[in-house]
Amino acid sequence: MTEMTGGEALVAALVEHGVEVVFGIPGTHNLEIYKHLSLRGVRHVGTRHEQGAGYAADGYARTTGKVGVAVVTTGPALLNAATAIGQAYSDSIPVLVVSPGLPLRHPATGNGLLHETKDQGAAMRAVAAASLRATSVAEIPATVAQAFAIMTSGRPRPVHLEVPLDVLEETAPVALVAPLATAVPVPPVDEAVSFLDAATRPVLVVGGGARGAAVQVRALAERLGAPVVTTSNGKGILPEDHALALGAGVHLPAVVDLVAESDAVVAIGTELAPADHWYGPLPLHDKVIRVDVDPIGAVTNASPRVALVGDAAGVLDALLDRLAQHGPGHDLVAWRERKQKDARTEGAAWVRFVEELAAALPRDAIVGADNAMACYLGVHTQLPTYGPSTYLFPSGYGTLGFGLPAAIGAKIGNPDRPVVAVLGDGGVMFTVAELATAAEQGLALPVVIADNSGYGEIRNEMADRGDPVHAVTFGAPDFALLGQSLGCHGVSLDGTEGLAAAVRVALVADRPTVLHVRLPEGATA
Repeated sequence: MTEMTGGEALVAALVEHGVEVVFGIPGTHNLEIYKHLSLRGVRHVGTRHEQGAGYAADGYARTTGKVGVAVVTTGPALLNAATAIGQAYSDSIPVLVVSPGLPLRHPATGNGLLHETKDQGAAMRAVAAASLRATSVAEIPATVAQAFAIMTSGRPRPVHLEVPLDVLEETAPVALVAPLATAVPVPPVDEAVSFLDAATRPVLVVGGGARGAAVQVRALAERLGAPVVTTSNGKGILPEDHALALGAGVHLPAVVDLVAESDAVVAIGTELAPADHWYGPLPLHDKVIRVDVDPIGAVTNASPRVALVGDAAGVLDALLDRLAQHGPGHDLVAWRERKQKDARTEGAAWVRFVEELAAALPRDAIVGADNAMACYLGVHTQLPTYGPSTYLFPSGYGTLGFGLPAAIGAKIGNPDRPVVAVLGDGGVMFTVAELATAAEQGLALPVVIADNSGYGEIRNEMADRGDPVHAVTFGAPDFALLGQSLGCHGVSLDGTEGLAAAVRVALVADRPTVLHVRLPEGATA
């Protein structure tokens, strides 16, 4: 037992759980937390907005396999982070957002305290897996352990942890709590083995829940001779130059036809969500085996023939122990050509843009992508990636402004790997201030902004509906100059010519480089 303040107990408990980096912004109410970050050896990365802190913690978590931590202050600061936490929940990312809370004896009807919010815990419970509140100094280590157990057992999801203002400042004897060991049992696989051994044309559909099972996914695909298609969050789990890899884009017509032709589908770590299947569900009928750590997810969006509820790596290991060797049942070359043709047709405006990126990026590059046409019509289906968590995209919740801070978090967590942010001119404005964060950290980060003079997707949707097209086209700022004003290098390009060369230079620069790629005004791209 050691005498500590609540703030010290909180930071000590985070360190006990392996936290080395936090993202956030200091404020009047969280200073007792901030006091102990450097004293306990925790690196702090100061963002310019709490939403940016949440997205950066998300990018850090996706690419390191660790919990990402954001520390913010009360009320408006925490609510600023709520959108990022909602995105982490949607994409099953373990992000811990820590904030002070109102004092234990705060009046029930309020009294006008600075940052007073009626019930910030309720607000966070609406977007996170849980909102936990420690009501004494002694309780803090156990509450931190509970938060980590929620985030790292079963389906990973974000948690909010608050400590009341007065508890942060109080002193009491504290005993730290070691991380809780969690395990997921492996279900019986007999029925699945029998079904797959009888199949002649299997296919794998792989989502973000298989990030930790890349070795097993590859082995299963090779054992079954099965092509592999992925969601956005599953992109790269099987290297996209593997003979069985079709890459991302489960919505494309070729993938729908492939699944229809198949006699067995193994869906691994995917919700089979409408956000991935843009034009409707896949024709799974009575032939899908679902591997999911979440029992609710295993029966959502498609009823499985067999549901294998457990950790993807463990379940696939059990299958591999029993399955016979199969030869290819599909014409893999023909299906790859069809899928690639569909991708280039759908994203025709982005073919050259993606080719330039592909020419510049090393094999181990990480792409922090925004919810921009350049990404979901271009990078998503056309840019090859070669490892799990190398394409960071805000699927499901579909926020704008994710790409830049997520790329910052990824670079902080992976300083020796190349990282690039790919954004649209509309979405970048949501978190453009984080250019200053990247510059302050001295990150060699290319920030590619595809400028089509507005919200291109919404502009197209208005036109398709026959609506008046308005509020979607605007004159963009000079992003290169804006980047320079925030401490970055800045490069302007008229079109995509020269983009590859500029990205190569930016990857080894002494600071971030904003690459403003001007596209024709009103381009569907």
